[in-house]
Amino acid sequence: MTEPCSTGIGGDMFCLFYDAATKKVSALNGSGRAGAKCTLKTIRASLGLPPDGTGGKIPKNSVHAVTVPGAAAGWCDAVERFGSGKLSMERILRPAIELGEKGFPVSEITAHFWKNSEAKIRNASPNGAEMLKVDPTAPDGARAPRAGEIMKNPTLAQTFRTLAAEGKSGFYTGRIAEALVGVVRDLGGHLELGDLEHHLETGSESVDPISLKLRGLGVAERLREGIIRDGGDGGGGEKEGEEGGEGEEEKEKEKEEKEDIGLEVWEHPPNGQGIVALMALGIIQELERAGRIPRFGAADFNTAPYLHAIIEALRLAFADAAWFVTDPDVSAVPTAELISEAYLAERAKLFSADRACGVPAHGSPALRSADTVYFAVSDPAGNAVSFINSNYGGFGTCIVPPGCGFTLQNRAANFSLDRGHPNVLAPRKRPYHTIIPAAATTFGLGDGGSLHSVFGVMGGFMQPQGHVQVLLGQVVGGLSPQQALDAPRVCIGAGLPTRKRKRAGSQDPDSQQQEGADEVTRDLTVYCEEGLPAETVEGLRRLGHDTKVLSGALRSKFGRGQIIRWSVDPVEKDIGVWSAGSDMRGDGAAYPL
Repeated sequence: MTEPCSTGIGGDMFCLFYDAATKKVSALNGSGRAGAKCTLKTIRASLGLPPDGTGGKIPKNSVHAVTVPGAAAGWCDAVERFGSGKLSMERILRPAIELGEKGFPVSEITAHFWKNSEAKIRNASPNGAEMLKVDPTAPDGARAPRAGEIMKNPTLAQTFRTLAAEGKSGFYTGRIAEALVGVVRDLGGHLELGDLEHHLETGSESVDPISLKLRGLGVAERLREGIIRDGGDGGGGEKEGEEGGEGEEEKEKEKEEKEDIGLEVWEHPPNGQGIVALMALGIIQELERAGRIPRFGAADFNTAPYLHAIIEALRLAFADAAWFVTDPDVSAVPTAELISEAYLAERAKLFSADRACGVPAHGSPALRSADTVYFAVSDPAGNAVSFINSNYGGFGTCIVPPGCGFTLQNRAANFSLDRGHPNVLAPRKRPYHTIIPAAATTFGLGDGGSLHSVFGVMGGFMQPQGHVQVLLGQVVGGLSPQQALDAPRVCIGAGLPTRKRKRAGSQDPDSQQQEGADEVTRDLTVYCEEGLPAETVEGLRRLGHDTKVLSGALRSKFGRGQIIRWSVDPVEKDIGVWSAGSDMRGDGAAYPL
């Protein structure tokens, strides 16, 4: 309701849930599918692409980028599966309904993105004014709301009332469904009522989360010392008051080597890109195990060698994800193999501590920006949820179903249109998804796997990069949740291919392509956030990275995150403590109730 430039009921959702009673992590996939008539042949023809089945992308502002919105079903299914049963959907949605009917003040960041999208909203569908502020002095009587102004959205409030009263069937059948399908059809798209009814029948999918056990990077030592479990200060030195001879020290070391202690990092499985974060963490761990990088400590945090290892590990992970991540119900995804120690060790061999390695090829076992809203919630019983919802690119396609008050997402822009690609568009298929919630639990401490944290970082392909950086900020840097979020970040172009049509008459002597074929370009930039030490940025340049420092509003590229962390008082062992952080780059807050 209050930040439609990032999220909405016209988008998708994923979540992870930690059950304190069972100490288990569960996952829910609330992403929608392409329509039954969205064949590769049909969409390529609709986009004016040659029928050979290679090259081309679905534009993010195209009606063909619309997939079935999964958020409405996801909200209902999440409440039914993970809720306490004490709150109805009507009670949950009541505050948002009141804000839509009575109005809410627009924040500075939301106003900025709303203004930037105003022209797109007007042009995307005939009734775009529904998503603008009523102002008789403005052209057409409506405009983007400004910071501090009151915005009302009574049509979205009515959509929420329908969902509250009728459940998810109120969204996927009836008035809302007919408006959604009608505007897509009028703009040349191929979604039908049967596609929405299919999603209603199948619902959100309960899936097994994927995980990686993090033992390296000093995790085990810090867990033993209570630093990242019991609220310590991030130090790593000797414990005060410890005495003992050399023999006792050797026995203690031998005991520690036999113990299997660490953090288990949890992500949502494909079609989400959470596997990128796990692969990158695993590659860094293998580099340390092989002696290719030192064991980084707090003094190394955000230095050039530290960030170089993260950047290179992420490049390797993205190279694999860009090929393998897709809908596992349609195309096989070798998830277990991709995060196996053997495979990650093999990929780690491509790392050089002395230079940037460019774009790696994917192993064997496009798009850069997005807008998303993430939240984390915990309760007194120790349960916690990591929840993310998104339109994908800002207001998505900016297409507004009449009388509904929301825009439709553009997730199908992440499909490949290459016939031989695993993530190729197909009917009733889910695309590569950027939104990913995360969680971490402990293992080997005799507590059955206690919660460490739930966390997420919004922002398209920045999300797994943010997961790696804010987690390692706590683990390696010894930072609190808020400090880990406040720390400057890097964002890589990831080397993902961007295709454009080769112009007729090109005289490029190095090109082996026919005129009209696709040229493939890759963004190898390492974007550095203002606030990183100058010596770090210069050190990355000396290693061969093409760095660019971003400041001001451009820092939105580095995403916005939230963290809730659980710890136990080191003396009062039966007293737990929640701590949290909310990113200064956004309008969120860490708020105890």
